[in-house]
Amino acid sequence: MKKLLITNLCALLCCITQAQNNISILKSDAIKNIDGKYESYKNIALQIWGFAEVGYKEVKSTKLLQETLKSNGFTIESGVAEMPTAFVASYGSGKPVITILAEYDALPGLSQEANTEKKSINGIDAGHGCGHHLFGTASVAAGIEIKKLIEAKKLTGTVRVYGCPAEEGGSGKVYMVRAGLFKDVDVAVHWHPGNSNNVTMTSALANTSAKFRFYGLSSHASMAPENGRSALDGVEAMDNMVNMMREHVPQETRIHYVITKGGKAPNVVPDFAEVFYYVRHPKKDVVSSIFQRLTKAANGAAMGTETKVDFEIIGGTHDLLINKTLAEAMQKNLDQVGGVKYTAAELEFGKKIQSSFTFKAPAIEEAASIVPLQGFIDASGGSTDVGDVSYAVPTVGLDAATWVPGTPAHSWQAVACGGTEIGTKGMMVAAKTMALTAIDLFTNPALIAKSKEEFIKSVRDYKYKALLGDRKPALNYRD
Repeated sequence: MKKLLITNLCALLCCITQAQNNISILKSDAIKNIDGKYESYKNIALQIWGFAEVGYKEVKSTKLLQETLKSNGFTIESGVAEMPTAFVASYGSGKPVITILAEYDALPGLSQEANTEKKSINGIDAGHGCGHHLFGTASVAAGIEIKKLIEAKKLTGTVRVYGCPAEEGGSGKVYMVRAGLFKDVDVAVHWHPGNSNNVTMTSALANTSAKFRFYGLSSHASMAPENGRSALDGVEAMDNMVNMMREHVPQETRIHYVITKGGKAPNVVPDFAEVFYYVRHPKKDVVSSIFQRLTKAANGAAMGTETKVDFEIIGGTHDLLINKTLAEAMQKNLDQVGGVKYTAAELEFGKKIQSSFTFKAPAIEEAASIVPLQGFIDASGGSTDVGDVSYAVPTVGLDAATWVPGTPAHSWQAVACGGTEIGTKGMMVAAKTMALTAIDLFTNPALIAKSKEEFIKSVRDYKYKALLGDRKPALNYRD
């Protein structure tokens, strides 16, 4: 009997070893295959970089990504969740269902050539200061590699690439969550361009954004000022009250605004003015309470200036739930893939970019290293609609060094790096890491099960409710 038990144990260990070897081979082949398509993916990313289309206007960008996926055998559903530039690309059948998120919107006012001096591109206003041209392309690359493995019957299940528009303030993924597009998804995988290579262990700030619109009475500002009621006065009165309010909100709060419309000429009392606000905090309920105080300031400003005011909620996103189970699995794959190695020309370019910073930058060689897995870190200064996805399904992500170390997001330097191979090389780190992580999810049901247990504990009894309410997508929020 003892001999039989030993024999069975040896057989089991041999099976486990063989399975591990098979997975290792799948991963090695995936890395080689994605690397072999580098020129193609670089071309796609740089085309989208050149399109530089802002949220909900990403017509060329989404078309290129959809065509790439369709030509590789994916079934495409376009215009999902009432967003013309959103899509779901699917391949395979049955469980598990693994979704890879893709973004592709640019930021207004960040037009920039791919060089080391600040110089905008003639005729173009926007730029990819958050690297979403790389984001979308890497996600498509990872999805295609998993599709090939399913097609070859080396994996079983369904892979999806979700084309997510308007992450920058438009909250595109929120509408996808609200529309139920994640109901049958087991795990969502994502990434983000950055200046280092690390698995995401930092939450994000919940936020609500809105445009406050004031209406007054026009009049000659010099000959008959008493007949006018300035809408701009209403905006400025609101801004003054909100700025005083900063002393009396939790210190983690962030409130930003820009006056988007303030009148046409100084000698005309403006009858219309608009201010665009963001409110952020690590806790979604605090965001809601502070936003209510904002609306009181707006109403008070309108009363005091004898104007009228209304507001339109533009976006709203949850904080980001971190899934340590998935993060640990992704970290092993990121360690296997490794960082970004620059050529001599890229090092020279990168050092010139760093010389434009007003602060001391990290060593440029850090792009080649992998940051060890960190413990959970409270919310940083940023927000993302991936947060809403993380309240729907277990979610995991990483940052990859697509900008030289030290480069701030939403800067001309980030746009410049993203238009070179500094950006596209970092993009490939993300594509390979996501593909390898997806292989783990397809081949290890216990990993998914454990991540779901952690997810349930994180969500607890919270019933999801979109912070932007029941409004339809703000398709013209960039106008």
